[in-house]
Amino acid sequence: MNDFTVKVDRKTTPAEFNFSPTFNVAVPFIDRHLQQQNGSRIAIQTKTTDVTYQELADQVNRCGNMFLEKRIVPTERVMMVVKDTPAFIYLFWGAIKAGIVPVPANTLLRHEDYAFMIDKTQCKALCYSPEYRAEIEAALEIASHQPEVILEEGVSASGTYSLERQLTAYSAKLLPYPANAETDCFWLFSSGSTGRPKAAVHRHRDMVVTSELYGVGCLNISEKDIFYSAAKLFFAYGLGNAMTLPLWVGGTIVLDPRKPTPQTTFDNIAEYKPTLYFGVPTLYASLLSHFDELLPKPSLASVRACVSAGEALPADILRRWQERFDIDILDGIGSTEALHIFITNRLNNTIPGASGRVVPGYTARILDENDQVLGHGETGRLVIKGPSIARCYWDDSEQTSRIMRGDWLETGDTYVKDDDDVFTYCGRTDDMMKVGGIWCSPFEIEAKLISHPAVLESAVIAKTDQAGLVKPAAFIVLNNPGEGSEALKEKLTTYLRKNLAPYKFPRWIEFVDELPKTATGKIQRFKLRTHEKI
Repeated sequence: MNDFTVKVDRKTTPAEFNFSPTFNVAVPFIDRHLQQQNGSRIAIQTKTTDVTYQELADQVNRCGNMFLEKRIVPTERVMMVVKDTPAFIYLFWGAIKAGIVPVPANTLLRHEDYAFMIDKTQCKALCYSPEYRAEIEAALEIASHQPEVILEEGVSASGTYSLERQLTAYSAKLLPYPANAETDCFWLFSSGSTGRPKAAVHRHRDMVVTSELYGVGCLNISEKDIFYSAAKLFFAYGLGNAMTLPLWVGGTIVLDPRKPTPQTTFDNIAEYKPTLYFGVPTLYASLLSHFDELLPKPSLASVRACVSAGEALPADILRRWQERFDIDILDGIGSTEALHIFITNRLNNTIPGASGRVVPGYTARILDENDQVLGHGETGRLVIKGPSIARCYWDDSEQTSRIMRGDWLETGDTYVKDDDDVFTYCGRTDDMMKVGGIWCSPFEIEAKLISHPAVLESAVIAKTDQAGLVKPAAFIVLNNPGEGSEALKEKLTTYLRKNLAPYKFPRWIEFVDELPKTATGKIQRFKLRTHEKI
């Protein structure tokens, strides 16, 4: 084999990989398209520009050379607080091709979080979009570590810091750094739903694996696909949807730096006509609610399939989506540590309320509190193993040993598996409650609440009553917030009594304007547990 290449054998299930001894993942994802004479194909579409694969490769090389000329050496880190623009992709792949480790960060955080990440990464460079300048400057004031290189991406008010203008000074030729498939490639911070985020260290092989096993193997992606992801690039799900999957097959990426709303989502689908759309359950619910208000009605005729992750997709949302648009939503579960989806529904075989079956190449087990493997129909904690799981958490041996137990990854989720090996989500392990001596899933209650026409979103937590007994309590976001009343609470209670076992229906209901969530759309139930009103 030639250096920097990977051969994929698709005659087997799962596909098998043969990496060359010297391997840099930027070569198959960026350079390969030029080698295959596809430089004129459109790689990225935005409101202001189209980027060809040739232009992408040139800018990636210029970014790599910029980092090297600024005396950033291989294995050092570059932290990125960059919105969804072509520059994100240039910086990310430029660093990788030069042997430098990019670390994308959530753009929705505050300066205390960025200061923590700066100290954690000990980054040599910090790249950020101008919108985040105030938070970044405040972070640098309190961080113990100070990056030597500060790069402001995009055009500021004066135009001084335009990255694209800076890149013209650097060569568009760059030899790939001689890494290998097991070399540290990039870091991703966990969403931090229960505390400080952890830095998962991913290898050069990992993006190849997820793009092939999930993207090609489960979604049948090809160069004909146009990928549009409401989930952002800074976390694992969005990074795969809007970058690695399309670049693996030579498809087209649609990028929108704005916060996704129902209106922007429908507008982008109308303009770019994507074939694949990636969202989260909350946004799918909002799209359905917003659709009824729009005239003329938006068309999703270009979309061959939708994907959901971040939280389990309630069966009612899938049913309504199928009725409205005649398109499947393929629900699945992934994680920062596994890099992308490892259990999923399949094209033309969606199972309402279930996460689906294991992606070929991964193995999943359900364990009890004594680490014994449970059988069909038994609820327990989900552990997985597979070829894309992060090597470790950086500088955190305690969490690494607790969550990455040998070859197995503790997902933190509770699941049940049926006789057909279909996995169904029951809630985060820490969110499960025991009511009357029986384990109770908050997600089951939430899904039933969402099936009521008045309810947009819900979150259920455990609360202790005056007798010291644990009972469910529900927080509800209404489709029409002004309709919240005691009479509606009574109607919802009656509805749940008819559809749930007696021990499952909430003893307390509170209407709220919004639910606390991570950037990935996961409900932060631990914040609701400190809510005093309910």
